[in-house]
Amino acid sequence: MHRLLASVLVLAALAAGACSSGDAKAKEAPATAQTVSVSPVVAVEQPVARFIRATGSLMAEEQAEVAAEVAGRVVAAPIERGTPVAEGAELVRISPTEADASLQEAQANAAQLEARLGISGGTKFDVNRVPEVQTAKASYDLATSEFNRIESLLSQKVVSQSEYDQRKTQMEATRQQYEAARNAASQQFEALQAARARVALARKAFNDTTVRAPFAGAVAQRLVSTGDYVTKGMKVAVVVRTNPLRVQLTVPEQFVSAVAAGSTVNFVVDAYPNREFKGTVRYVSPALQADQRALTVEALVPNPKGELKPGFFATAQVEQPTRQPGILVPAAAVQTTSGTSRVYVVAGDHAEERIVTTGQTVGDLVEITKGVKAGERIATKNVAQLADGTKVS
Repeated sequence: MHRLLASVLVLAALAAGACSSGDAKAKEAPATAQTVSVSPVVAVEQPVARFIRATGSLMAEEQAEVAAEVAGRVVAAPIERGTPVAEGAELVRISPTEADASLQEAQANAAQLEARLGISGGTKFDVNRVPEVQTAKASYDLATSEFNRIESLLSQKVVSQSEYDQRKTQMEATRQQYEAARNAASQQFEALQAARARVALARKAFNDTTVRAPFAGAVAQRLVSTGDYVTKGMKVAVVVRTNPLRVQLTVPEQFVSAVAAGSTVNFVVDAYPNREFKGTVRYVSPALQADQRALTVEALVPNPKGELKPGFFATAQVEQPTRQPGILVPAAAVQTTSGTSRVYVVAGDHAEERIVTTGQTVGDLVEITKGVKAGERIATKNVAQLADGTKVS
């Protein structure tokens, strides 16, 4: 009786276990059969712009340490650090009193010589118009006429030989006086040229009492104040041109052949983290930096609003001149975890996990350099819900 009861209990327990197992399988079955909507997109192959990553700094297009060209006391300094200036704008003014006096003296000396030579109103020098030369020429012409008359009378025995010799000597003397007057006038003209050169130097010294900006830009530093005494060659201000700017980049040696003048440069700076700026390569160094085994490249960057400042650190991408084909997929299809990127390829009714290597980013597309072939269908929706083998629709 006890044995029969025990057998019945064992059979009942087995039956209950079987029912529980069946219920569990019945609950798991729908989960295994569940499908995920993935909106697949075909991986396409097309030419991709290649970029070289580089770092560097922004520099002023031009920077000049402006110096005084004459000595004197500063009487005005109408600029401050950051003042925008046009080309030729006044930076510093030095007392012009001494320079003005020197200019007037030089002009007076030149005017005196011009009057002596009969030059006025910008007329050109003509030695025969000099008064002393004209007087000597008249005396010589008169003596020549008298000698010719005496010479004709001598042949007629009307005058004596001594009178003839006297007239001849007189004519020769006036000729020499005429030549001397011409030579003296020529020497005075050379002196006038020297006086005019002194006038030009004095005028330059007078003009140099106003120190001017060599180009349009902004004042980076003002080094003197009103009342300071400056000497010739002393720096008074620093002027920089900030539009355009130059970005100086260091390109690794292996990319030297891929960089050329005219290439596009895209870069970002810490001051504007969400903005991208563009420039154009203007200069490529003819030699590598021996200590870094790298190439120096400079690009021009428009800066009309002055937002970029010299000294900013730049992280840049230099576009290579040639484009090579690449396989592109939507960026939404790529999942990256702990440095590992993966996509899910739709194969029939299920997803296949692929570990991939990514390359360039082209808008909202990402280049896949390894792991996916052109024409394969890539899941772009509900990617986080996928695993290798997941049923998809």
